[in-house]
Amino acid sequence: MHIRPVPFDHPDAVKLNDQVQAEYGVRYGDDGDATPLDTADFRPPNGLYLITYDALGTPVASGGWRAQDENGEGNEDGDAELKRMYVIEQMRGRGLARRILAALEDDARAAGRTRMVLETGAKQPEAVALYTSSGYEPCGKFGYYRFHDLSLCYAKAL
Repeated sequence: MHIRPVPFDHPDAVKLNDQVQAEYGVRYGDDGDATPLDTADFRPPNGLYLITYDALGTPVASGGWRAQDENGEGNEDGDAELKRMYVIEQMRGRGLARRILAALEDDARAAGRTRMVLETGAKQPEAVALYTSSGYEPCGKFGYYRFHDLSLCYAKAL
């Protein structure tokens, strides 16, 4: 497996994003995550987007972070917000998400961010298990879904 940084609008990133959006749609009965995202959000040094490729060059997992500061939506100065963590179904259970998460935390820390935050949902128990086993703790709600009952927010000091 090879983890590579790519732009958020790279064709492989778009492909994986479409897949995760479809999964959100199935789990939540909607059109997926409506959080506004921009390609520029994931450009270093204010963010990073990673894709894991298998030995054949197939994209199998993704994730990114973007800088957030106090913004009236519950973020704090120094936040790095985790976005679009996803592993294709056939590759789950192999530690890929944990590897991407660690790489994103390291990069955000090196960029001077002090806290990694994320929002997931109550219908994503696998995500909750990953984050809590990686040292994330519940935090005040933030972001686009901060008023939704199924929204769960977590944070970890970097």
